[in-house]
Amino acid sequence: MIKVFGHIAPDTDSTGSPVIWAWYLNEVRKTPAKAVLQGEPNTEAAWMLRRWNLETPEIIADVAAGDRCVIVDTNNPGELPASINDAEVIEIIDHHMLAGGVKTRAPINITIRPLACTATVMHDLIGDDMARAPEGIKGAMLTCILSDTLEFRSPTTTPHDRAVAEKLAADLGVNITDFAAEMFAAKSDVSAFADDALLRMDSKEYELGGKQLRVSVLETTAPQVLLDRKDALMAAMPAVAAADGADQVLLFIVDILREQATLLVPNDFVRQVAEKSFGVSVTGDSVVLPGVMSRKKQIIPVLAV
Repeated sequence: MIKVFGHIAPDTDSTGSPVIWAWYLNEVRKTPAKAVLQGEPNTEAAWMLRRWNLETPEIIADVAAGDRCVIVDTNNPGELPASINDAEVIEIIDHHMLAGGVKTRAPINITIRPLACTATVMHDLIGDDMARAPEGIKGAMLTCILSDTLEFRSPTTTPHDRAVAEKLAADLGVNITDFAAEMFAAKSDVSAFADDALLRMDSKEYELGGKQLRVSVLETTAPQVLLDRKDALMAAMPAVAAADGADQVLLFIVDILREQATLLVPNDFVRQVAEKSFGVSVTGDSVVLPGVMSRKKQIIPVLAV
């Protein structure tokens, strides 16, 4: 049985893409497979599973030697199970930059394309067999694309991502604007999450100036709910960093509707990073960054100290 999984702290794409590819392997390639997750899905991903009547995949802590695996929505060993190089990786499907470090036992299929979403890549790989896909699979694919593109607002969006999403929406009889509003409402409901969980909910590891950073992004249509917790979130940062082997946590609260991010500034190091990276002057414990929506395209590439 092939295990299909994405990165730790699974977001919508890293929850939906394993489900999509496991369906394809089972139903089209006739190869037994199952989707699994590295952690609880976030609120939007959980909403997606309910909305399309999809079973929540099993959560795994690691893989075993010899497990056959397909990696989706990441290729970074730091976001994969600790024993990934003991397993048998047979395929990687992704849309992020090539990180390197995953070892395989034989040549494998690797598909990494400069698109906004792994589900878009999968749509192209599945090709004509998309006609066989049930509503739930098409619905998951649409949700993933709208999530990763922030309903086409993100600068990572390509014309192809939009075209695929619009075709899926038409097939499903879904109004994209209304559907995305429901998605983002689910994403914005973070009332049940503790501060440390929010800091880890959608985060990536990154090294800058000899320091290990946890770069966290919270996308929301209700940024004030998070900003009202600003003091508590900043107070939780040192413990989260220490527990995760990082030096600092950078938290960007992305306002989907206003198309801007607010970076929390708990100390002089983060202030220096903000000023050097984004050309702003920071006078308080937060700074608004107009137009900043994408960690992959507008945050990580410009970080400087």
